[in-house]
Amino acid sequence: MIVLGLAGGSGSGKTTVSSLFAKHGIMPVNTDEIYHDLTSSQTMCLSSIVEEFGHTVLNKSGTLDRKALGDIVFSDSEKLGRLNTISHYYVLCAVRDIISDAQARGYFGVIVDAPLLFESGFDRECDAIVAVVASKEKRVERITARDGISVADANRRIAKQLPDEFLSSKADYIITNNSTIKELAKQVECVVNSIKNNK
Repeated sequence: MIVLGLAGGSGSGKTTVSSLFAKHGIMPVNTDEIYHDLTSSQTMCLSSIVEEFGHTVLNKSGTLDRKALGDIVFSDSEKLGRLNTISHYYVLCAVRDIISDAQARGYFGVIVDAPLLFESGFDRECDAIVAVVASKEKRVERITARDGISVADANRRIAKQLPDEFLSSKADYIITNNSTIKELAKQVECVVNSIKNNK
């Protein structure tokens, strides 16, 4: 079974690309969703975060208060690094379990959408990396429409992320998402065919 890593900045269209890969028997895995699940109930991941940062990061319901945690870590790079170390460990353990399950169920492959694919080191566990890139204008347009934030805030978000040039330099396959869904689907199909031919 093939394991693909999916890289791309905010607004590049990774979710759409994942759904197109799914049509070819490649199961999408979203690490943001996994992290949300791991911090929305009493789990070892949440316990480790509380042990590190204290009970002030919990809501009254006992789930993670993301704003409270963000206030602690986003102004302190050392604390952010400690949070990433904890979350990467548990998320990647969950991803590996999902991959094993997908293999047992007969999937041709999985594609792992991980915003911190390279920072977490999971890129080294992938058979190939797919980068989704798009013009800054398109990304800003998508982010502002999706998240209801200003153009200035969207630009600031993009500026904090790895540039497309870096992602492209690390990728085995590059998908450009500046046009229509039909064009995007053609590119995904070409990638899938190339992977099958090289398997």
